[in-house]
Amino acid sequence: MKKTSHSHHSSLSELNITPLLDLVFVLLVIFIITTPQMMNNLEMTLPSGKPPPKTDPKPKINHIVVDAKGQTYLNDTPITIAVLKADLQRMKAEDPGLSVVVKGADEVDYQNMINVLDVLQQLDITKVGLATEASEARP
Repeated sequence: MKKTSHSHHSSLSELNITPLLDLVFVLLVIFIITTPQMMNNLEMTLPSGKPPPKTDPKPKINHIVVDAKGQTYLNDTPITIAVLKADLQRMKAEDPGLSVVVKGADEVDYQNMINVLDVLQQLDITKVGLATEASEARP
């Protein structure tokens, strides 16, 4: 029988990582070169030392309130539906972009709210908001 020495059949106990490091460094260089090219499309609006330009004043918002008794108010003035229609028509002639917020009390008869919204629709007033907060008590 032949004797074999252990020195000829040694196992690989160390891993050569030099090719792996070369690959990592190549990938790192590729990322370093390509990353700034992807980020150069950043657009910024920097503030200037000039004061901001004058803007148009805030539009006047008209408030229509229908209380629990069915009484309608236009900008805190009691009004009937017929007069409301005439006043809103006049206001729309003066300002075509008329804005209105309609607020109804919790206990209001639904028909009173429908009458107000119907007037707004007939006059083609499209900037209408519906207030959902509880209204303050009217005198």
